[in-house]
Amino acid sequence: MTSSSELKKELQAQFVGKTLHDVQTPSAVLDLAKIEVNCERMLQAVRRLDLGWRPHIKTHKTIELTRRQVGDADNSPANIVVSTILEAEKVVPLLQEYQQRGREVNVLFSFPLFPSAVDRLSSISTQLGVGGLSLMIDHPDQLQYVEAIQAKTGFAPLIFMKVDMGYQRAGVLPGSTECETLIEQLLAKEAEGKCVFHGIYAHAGHSYETREDWKALDHLAAEFKALEEVAVSITSKRPGHPLTLSVGASPTATSLQHPDLDGITSDGSSSSVSSINGFLRDLKAQGYKLEVHAGVYPTLDLQQVATHARDHSLLSASSIGITILTEIASLYPGRGPEKTTEALINAGCLALGREPCADLGAEKGQHYTSWGIVMPWGLDNPAPGEGFPAVHGGWQVGKVSQEHGIVRWRSKPEDEVPLKIGQRLRIWPNHACIAGAGFDKYYVVDSRRAGKEDEIVDVWPRWDGW
Repeated sequence: MTSSSELKKELQAQFVGKTLHDVQTPSAVLDLAKIEVNCERMLQAVRRLDLGWRPHIKTHKTIELTRRQVGDADNSPANIVVSTILEAEKVVPLLQEYQQRGREVNVLFSFPLFPSAVDRLSSISTQLGVGGLSLMIDHPDQLQYVEAIQAKTGFAPLIFMKVDMGYQRAGVLPGSTECETLIEQLLAKEAEGKCVFHGIYAHAGHSYETREDWKALDHLAAEFKALEEVAVSITSKRPGHPLTLSVGASPTATSLQHPDLDGITSDGSSSSVSSINGFLRDLKAQGYKLEVHAGVYPTLDLQQVATHARDHSLLSASSIGITILTEIASLYPGRGPEKTTEALINAGCLALGREPCADLGAEKGQHYTSWGIVMPWGLDNPAPGEGFPAVHGGWQVGKVSQEHGIVRWRSKPEDEVPLKIGQRLRIWPNHACIAGAGFDKYYVVDSRRAGKEDEIVDVWPRWDGW
C-alpha cells in the first residue's frame, strides 16, 4: 500500500507546474493565498483576546491545512476537533510530531460517543497518551463507552459535555433535568477515575442564518451565556472544579475579529461588542478557561458570505479559498429564463453538494437560491457584493442532478456574458464541507503569484471515509 507521503510525492510529480487548464474536471481547487489569510486572521484574533483555540478539520481533511490552522511553528497547544474517527486516525502522526517538539496536543471526537467507536478511539488515545483524547457526551448512557475506553487504555479520557443552545442538533438543554443528571453522573465518574470532566461545548449552527454585518456576535453572546449557566451548575456541585468553556461556529468564532473587541472594556461600538467583552472578562475572572472552535473559516463558501458575520472588509466572495473546476459540455440557447442561454457543466450535486443558502427573503425565490456561483475567472461575471444574498446575478448553477449541473444567467438578458463549449469555469460552492467530499485531492494554486495564478503549486491528498 502506498504511504501518504509517497502518494503526495507522486501527485506533486504528476501535477505541480501544470495549470488548471491541464487537469481533469471536475476538480477541487484551493487558493493558498486566501486560505492563509483566513487562517492567520483567526489565529490573530484568539491570540489578541487570549483565548484557547481548537480548529475543526472536517471541512478539508488534510494534514497541510491542519498545520496552517494550528500555526505550524507555534508553541501553543495543538488542540483540534474532528467529526469522524478517520480524521483523528489520519492526524495522529502530525500530533505526535508536535509532541516530539514539546507541544501539547489533544483531539476531540465531536460526535456524541457510540459503541462501535470504542476500539478505534482507544487506539488513538493510546498513541497520544494521557490528555491526548477528548470525547463528546450528551447522555448518561454514553458513559459506559467512556469507561470501556478508560479500561482499554489505562488512563482517563477528557470529556466535553455538549450543550444545546438553540441549534437542536445535539446536546442537553441548560437547566433541564437531563442536563443536571448528566452533570451529576459525569462528576461521579470523574471521582471514580473513569474520566476527566474537562469542559462544556456549544455550537451555534443557527448563526448561519444571520444576514446583517456582525450579527453573529449576538449568537456568540448566547453561546457564552448558555455555557456560563451550565458552568455555574457544575461548580455549585463541585466548587473550584476547573472547566474549559468552548464556543464557536465559523460565523460566531470569526466575529471575534471585530476591531472593538478586546476582552477588557465594558463599552464598545455596539451592545453586542460590550456583551462579549463582558463575558470574556468576567468568565476569565471566575477561573474558567475559554476556548473557541470553528471549521469552514479557512476556505469559506457562499453560505459564510451570506451570513455577514463580519463586515465586507473581512468577509466577501474575494476571500473564498475553494472553487470547483468544471467544463461546459453543451449550450442551450433560449432555454433559460427570459430566453437566455443555459449551459451544461460536468459538476452536479456530487461535485457541488445540494445544500442551499437559507432563503430568508420576505418573498421566497428573490434571494440567492442557486447551487453555486461562477467565479469571475477569465470571465466578466459579477461576483457577489455587499448586498448578497439579497442582491445577486450573473451565471449561477441553477439546477443540479448527480453529475449534471445547469448554469443559468440571473441578470438582465441583454447583459448576458457569452459562454462556449469546452470553456472551463470555477464555481464557488454553497458549502465547502459538502463540496469537498466528492474529491480525493485538492489542486493548490496561489493567486499571489502574478502571471502564474493558475499554476498548480501543490497537491493535497484528502481523506475519505469514516
